[in-house]
Amino acid sequence: MNKQPIIAVPMGDPAGIGPEITIGALTKQEVFEAGKSIVIGDAKILKKAAEQLNITVTINAVPSVEEAVFTFGTIDVIDLNNVDFSTFEHGVVQKQCGQASFEYIQKAVELANTGKADVIATTPINKESLKAAEVPYIGHTEMLAGMTNTDDPLTMFEVRNMRIFFLTRHLSLKDAIGQMTKERVKDYLIRCDAALQKLGVDKRKFAVAGLNPHSGENGLFGYEEVDEITPGIKLANEQGIEAVGPVPADSVFHQALQGKYDAVLSLYHDQGHIAAKMTDFERTISITNGLPFLRTSVDHGTAFDIAGKGIASSVSMEECIKLAAKYAPHFVEEQEV
Repeated sequence: MNKQPIIAVPMGDPAGIGPEITIGALTKQEVFEAGKSIVIGDAKILKKAAEQLNITVTINAVPSVEEAVFTFGTIDVIDLNNVDFSTFEHGVVQKQCGQASFEYIQKAVELANTGKADVIATTPINKESLKAAEVPYIGHTEMLAGMTNTDDPLTMFEVRNMRIFFLTRHLSLKDAIGQMTKERVKDYLIRCDAALQKLGVDKRKFAVAGLNPHSGENGLFGYEEVDEITPGIKLANEQGIEAVGPVPADSVFHQALQGKYDAVLSLYHDQGHIAAKMTDFERTISITNGLPFLRTSVDHGTAFDIAGKGIASSVSMEECIKLAAKYAPHFVEEQEV
């Protein structure tokens, strides 16, 4: 794929900072040059966001990707016109905003599934707003999985040169530990290896983070490593996966940043999230693998407390779109083989 990828950008919850960071990112020259971005959202909300940011930009409402002009200084938007501006408020949970954000994602998925977009780069949505709108999904990953009939999508964070996968995500720590079986460790390492290969990563050495202090010290501080995690790594090795560990969690992420490992398999949500966000909060980008298309996302929320004030940083959205452009060619070429 030699052409610039087409990147669908659903605007996110209109009451949050999604519209602002979308405007902020797409008016940066390097983001514009990375790929052809088309926003799915509400044109009047985007125009208001540009005013709040004091950014001069043309909001070009178009009916389809084919009508987009993809010119610097112009933001093309498929305008769903689904927000009642007379009752709209920034920074407040609203049923209409939950429904609107859901519809933006639906349209983005439609574009990706029909080949009109190569990748989706998502902005924040709000779980309470989705609930108010009676949307039957708790978040992006679940939504995208449901819309594409995908079982258990694979989440990866990328920040600087560090990649982090997650064995478990939104579970209590107690329930997450129950999921740390040798079979799951093996299967996830195989899936992680395939995901990186699909993204065009040739060198794929994995480290599995330890669960207990010092990775359990051979049972001194717990037996999860002895009974499940280490055997799971060995099973993956037998399938040709280059993986080591468990490596104590207080050092494995630093070692990955130093280039010792190409990716780390984090065992639970906060273990990997803390490592990534302490490295660089704004530049931590989430990638969802296992879908029929590539999806990247900012890894922060709707920030209702500052929404509409024109002060939200667009750095994370800029990185999100650039990372989508970076990996899209490899992903699309793999899909076309």
